[in-house]
Amino acid sequence: MKKRTAFIGAILSLIPLGQSLIIKTGLVLSTTGLMLVSSEKIHAGDNSYYFDRAYDKAKRGDYYGAIADYTKAIEIDPKDSVAFYNRGISKRKLKDYYGAISDNTKAIEINPQYAKAYVNRGYLKDELKDYYGAIADYTKAIEINPQYAKAYYNRGISKVELEDHYGAISDYTKAIEINPQYVKAYYNRGVAKVKLEDHYGAIADYTKAIEINPQLAKTYVNRGRSYYFLNNKWDACEDFKKAVSIGHTSTEEWLNTEGASWCRDM
Repeated sequence: MKKRTAFIGAILSLIPLGQSLIIKTGLVLSTTGLMLVSSEKIHAGDNSYYFDRAYDKAKRGDYYGAIADYTKAIEIDPKDSVAFYNRGISKRKLKDYYGAISDNTKAIEINPQYAKAYVNRGYLKDELKDYYGAIADYTKAIEINPQYAKAYYNRGISKVELEDHYGAISDYTKAIEINPQYVKAYYNRGVAKVKLEDHYGAIADYTKAIEINPQLAKTYVNRGRSYYFLNNKWDACEDFKKAVSIGHTSTEEWLNTEGASWCRDM
């Protein structure tokens, strides 16, 4: 999310919170109350004030508060596409997917070149199992920015849901070309290759993912399964034990069963 700089009154910032401020008329006010009341009046027409406050609230996990402030920022500037986009993110965090889609759609209406809004709307459609709609949004994001690795990656995930594994592999490959360190793309390309019974190709992808991030336990598990499918029990067992050593509890439980004695005794 983009944060914009908000102006803070210099005089108020110099007065310790809670200290009395003496006005020449003889009226004495508490700066605590002064800051709460006057800041709203001072910034009543300041879109950036509410935008920045919403951003800070979202960072703290106060998504309802963030939504309220983004809404205020939008009331002040109805053409603020980023405020709609960010409000959509807060709604997504609260699992209000339809509300989030509406906000991303509005952001796109204001700025038709907003690639991130297309990707975010695509993600929301994925959550609602509208995979064709998600693919359409990811494709639009790619048209706007052909180097958008995440758009290719997400589109690949949607294609897997539609059992288009070849199409998914193509998208993961493109994401990797753009970002050679995209560990999730290697991992998911490996998963797609397993669906096509290409275990050698899957092992190569899992191995690359492990090179980038050696602490991904599930990658060792999946590579171990492909090794086992190819009757390479030694390497399969090595991977299963490695996964256990870095915290994969379900594999640890399996390793203690009678069916895993072949590996446990290696």
